[in-house]
Amino acid sequence: MQPSPLSLPVLRDDDPEWLISPGLTDHPAAVAWMEARVAAIHDGTAPEAIWLVEHPPLYTAGTSARPADLTDPGRFPVFPTGRGGQYTYHGPGQRVVYVMLDLNRRGRDVRRLVAALEAWVIAALAEFGLRGEIRAGRVGVWIARPDKPPLPDGAMREDKIAAIGIKLRRWVSFHGISINVEPDLDHYAGIVPCGIQGHGVTSLVDLGLPVTMDDVDAALRATFPVIGTVMGPAEPA
Repeated sequence: MQPSPLSLPVLRDDDPEWLISPGLTDHPAAVAWMEARVAAIHDGTAPEAIWLVEHPPLYTAGTSARPADLTDPGRFPVFPTGRGGQYTYHGPGQRVVYVMLDLNRRGRDVRRLVAALEAWVIAALAEFGLRGEIRAGRVGVWIARPDKPPLPDGAMREDKIAAIGIKLRRWVSFHGISINVEPDLDHYAGIVPCGIQGHGVTSLVDLGLPVTMDDVDAALRATFPVIGTVMGPAEPA
């Protein structure tokens, strides 16, 4: 059964269409829906879209996923996907943001798109007084944890709060971002998240912030113009 996301009120005339699906959305159905929307965006029959969902507990494998990093294959369903990256977890309490943007209009630059998505997450986290950071060689957004014991080499531990993995089809993006609001962090134990050893994962609530999913959605909408700041304005369709 295909999802039927709800369209949210327009905030800015030049925004993509914002969509939300209440409850938990089946992952294969979400991918099929995105593929159809991406085709329509490319053909000019639908606008760009930002789709907010939650999934039931599952793991996804990106194009760089290593079999050894799936440490408990029977724990949750595993879905291979064509997005970039390695293994990650999706589940209740995590905001998944599917980003369907037309890079034919925004510039055919994948690295700039990833940088824009990272900057967007950092800006949204700043709405709650939280400092998100990026690290060379580690896509996603990280939180420094001076409150935790350092790594064996003395380096400060860092926890990942947001993962990013995208796929392009005819220069229209899909897949996107996941931000940990209040998921069960123990569910990450069945994988090596994003193939990175030593560092961990965290969430807004784990960090002591009484933040709801609605709060995060509002912060994402308020800070979305960061995308245009990094990538430049979209050309008219």
